[in-house]
Amino acid sequence: MGTVLHLTGPILLSRDEIAAQAWVVDGRMTYAAPSGAHEIQTVQGWVLPGLVDAHSHVGIDGHGAVAPEVAQAQALADREAGALLLRDAGSAADTSWIHERDDLPRLVRAGRHIARTRNYIRNYAHEIEPEDLVTYVRQEARRGDGWVKLVGDWINRERGDLAPCWPQEIAAAAIAAAHEEGARVTAHCFGEESLHELAAAGIDCVEHATGLNEDTIAVFAQRGIAIVPTLVNVDTFPAIAEPAREKFPRYHAHMLDLHARRLQTIGAAHDAGIPIYLGTDAGGSLPHGLVAQEALRLRAAGLSALEVLDATAWRARSWLGYPGLEEGASADVVVYAADPREDLAVLAHPQAIVLRGSLM
Repeated sequence: MGTVLHLTGPILLSRDEIAAQAWVVDGRMTYAAPSGAHEIQTVQGWVLPGLVDAHSHVGIDGHGAVAPEVAQAQALADREAGALLLRDAGSAADTSWIHERDDLPRLVRAGRHIARTRNYIRNYAHEIEPEDLVTYVRQEARRGDGWVKLVGDWINRERGDLAPCWPQEIAAAAIAAAHEEGARVTAHCFGEESLHELAAAGIDCVEHATGLNEDTIAVFAQRGIAIVPTLVNVDTFPAIAEPAREKFPRYHAHMLDLHARRLQTIGAAHDAGIPIYLGTDAGGSLPHGLVAQEALRLRAAGLSALEVLDATAWRARSWLGYPGLEEGASADVVVYAADPREDLAVLAHPQAIVLRGSLM
């Protein structure tokens, strides 16, 4: 006879629904008290579904792929922060083995980044030319878990500034191919131009999205194109741009401008109704476990506390195809000593984590 967890709430089922208590029986949520004799372990506090980090990179550091034990440590850091569902937005390492680990967060992989030759960070991406894009998109769609990650723009050394990586018609063919394979497509985009072209090409989501302006905000809102702002990463734009100050002054100035208006940009996207999800860009230059910091950055951009929680809990899980706290769902929950709806800073201090029904 296994131990039954008694969650004594409040159980935050959604933005609008609260239950007083719940139980975890055989790894699953239930709202009916179990009958018969059980060993009961009570867990008290405000209960949310396991948080989502919708832009994470498990399996890489600043130099490329890492050993499995390093990837494991990254995933554990996310778990301890309460992020129990990760959308891995591109990794040079094959991390499919994480699916077999009940103690690690659930992982939705986008395969490996697909970038234009010499137009991205070394050792991260398949670096190809446009004529090969459709082939590589199909390959990564089959390797991943329903997502493909493109590098939509990067510094063009001839232009001396950010520039789109793919001709629009080729991007459209590649996105259509991904959709045929049952995958959605997202893209790294810092600048303005790539957003116009990828929206027209049928993109499903954009990472960072710092180049959104009045025109593209209207298009994204109309088409329901989601964004994952990764503001904790955008905060580093001045440091990213600094080495280019002398050689590429136009790029340097552009990056500083994108940084200066980052909160206003995301606030305008939110006001227009663009779907926004929380992601940290963990991996590479940033550590894992930053979901609470990103929540506060989204709040600073104008989202309410409830909207931030929606972006990392209820709606975010649904967007990735995973249940929340409904009857019969796998018990992936985070418990807090205070109400995160009242103070998002609470997210930095989970007092209990339950993953696949087991208290971690």
